[in-house]
Amino acid sequence: MIKTLAKSIREYKKPSILSPIFVAIEVILECLMPLVIMEFIAKISPTGVNGAEGVEMRTILIYGGILIGMALLSLITGMLSGRFAARASAGFAKNLRKDMYYAIQDYSFANIDRFSTSSLVTRQTTDVTNVQMAYMMIIRVAIRCPLMLIFSLVMAFTVNVTISWVFLALVPVLGAVLVIVIFKTHPIFERVFHKYDNMNRSVREDIKGIRVVKSFVREDFEKKKFEAASEDVCKDFTLAERIMAINGPVMQFCIWLSFLLIFLLAAILTSRSPANPVGEEQLTVLIMYASQILSAVMQLSMVIVMIIIARTSGERIVAVLNEKSNIVSPENAVKEVKDGDIVFENVSFKYSANAEKFALSGVNLHIKSGQTIGILGGTGASKSTLVNLIPRLYDATEGAVYVGGVNVKEYDLEALRNKVAMVLQKNVLFSGTIKDNLRWGKEDATDDEMLRVCKLACADDFIQRFPDKYDTYIEQGGTNVSGGQKQRLCIARALLKDPKVLILDDSTSAVDTKTDAMIRKSFREEIPNVTKIIIAQRVSSVQEADQIIVMDGGKIVAVGTHDELLASNEIYQEVYYSQNKIGNPGAAESKQGGEENE
Repeated sequence: MIKTLAKSIREYKKPSILSPIFVAIEVILECLMPLVIMEFIAKISPTGVNGAEGVEMRTILIYGGILIGMALLSLITGMLSGRFAARASAGFAKNLRKDMYYAIQDYSFANIDRFSTSSLVTRQTTDVTNVQMAYMMIIRVAIRCPLMLIFSLVMAFTVNVTISWVFLALVPVLGAVLVIVIFKTHPIFERVFHKYDNMNRSVREDIKGIRVVKSFVREDFEKKKFEAASEDVCKDFTLAERIMAINGPVMQFCIWLSFLLIFLLAAILTSRSPANPVGEEQLTVLIMYASQILSAVMQLSMVIVMIIIARTSGERIVAVLNEKSNIVSPENAVKEVKDGDIVFENVSFKYSANAEKFALSGVNLHIKSGQTIGILGGTGASKSTLVNLIPRLYDATEGAVYVGGVNVKEYDLEALRNKVAMVLQKNVLFSGTIKDNLRWGKEDATDDEMLRVCKLACADDFIQRFPDKYDTYIEQGGTNVSGGQKQRLCIARALLKDPKVLILDDSTSAVDTKTDAMIRKSFREEIPNVTKIIIAQRVSSVQEADQIIVMDGGKIVAVGTHDELLASNEIYQEVYYSQNKIGNPGAAESKQGGEENE
């Protein structure tokens, strides 16, 4: 995990190294200052102040100047350390987010299916922030505390060996408390971040479906659902905080106990050896070192708690970074798609290797370049699954898919997907102008090119009615345009790619039948050489197709023209007659024949 995360430090290695260096200088200065103070106290005596005032004032000025200089140098090194630590941690977090985002962009649909959207958002935000805070503490506080602990102990032993054993006796006690906290809180934080995902999922679903929530008057239900998720997170965090809260009282108890033990041992040593008493300068310095040692341990406990939290977050981040796409371009990949000829050869597919049932099974299909193909079938018939195999959004589990006479696994992914344009079932527009959204199909598209494809998709008419026309701003998710307008813009965007294969996955469902017919007419006349695959619920959308594929239960049950299927296939007959609100003569004849046989 550490090795993977460390790759994101990159250009921030220099501030990551400079911060600990300046911390070390700061610690050395802070540990030397009590020794200078001890020397200073030893130099000053009541006799010197009253009898040799000039000499003592000079001593005060010298030692005062030394201490002020050391304090200023300590301040400067501390500020520089903080500055470099902030730059390094913020840069590290920036690179982490970028690396995660880039990794997600390379995911196949199968990879994305392993993570929920809310979980990926949490990992990009909360988890990265946790790791950022931990990293800042590691390169600053986690360096400072051990150094302060070691140097202060060494210095304390140079002052008084006997009394300094107090510190060595207390440090293991504090260490034991820290170990208990670590082992108790880590599983809690592992659990709580999964609950964070659930809470974020609740928020995302509510905001995305706010129109549905309001139309069904389900605000109270959603509030209760969020409250339950939030309360669940709160309970775990409260438990973790309660365990971590043990640190504070234990630390304070040890600090005051150390002070008492120092005074007690000093009194014992002085009474046993009046000729060699423990001086006030020694007591002062030992108390300073006691404060430094125990404060270092207290700060170290805070760092360890932060690292515990960050460890869980780091594991979640590394899971995203280490997730490798199972769909990649091969070496010496084919970079040109010759035409839109498509072949499915004994294709079967399931979404998971552990799945018991195939989503598609035994598919054999040949679509000639330039043909218009319709696909019909009930919900769950795997129509979308079938077309997703063409641009390698998923790979076939068994068999092979060919486009332009080449196995899709031999193509360069970018080359293949640039020539297989898809308008997905869930149309998505991004915040920006209409032009910005259209240029997703072609970055350098001219105004004339955009006008042409919008006319083909019957989108130009409604665009021209907008005050800003093609410069009209589209809100996030396309909330300021209707469903039908959104679908036509998405079709136009796909056409800008100048594809060899155009797949419309139920993407005219929100368009009226007249506009649907106009779009199909434009396709026939303007892009005759493009292979067009239309998944539709309406028979009218596909009945003029060269071939219509009827699917059921993940299998192709019939292929033919409208007339052929209407004469021979029961599923097609049922859909056609139900949509046209007339009886099914075939069904009636079948029923009559059955009665006669009885």
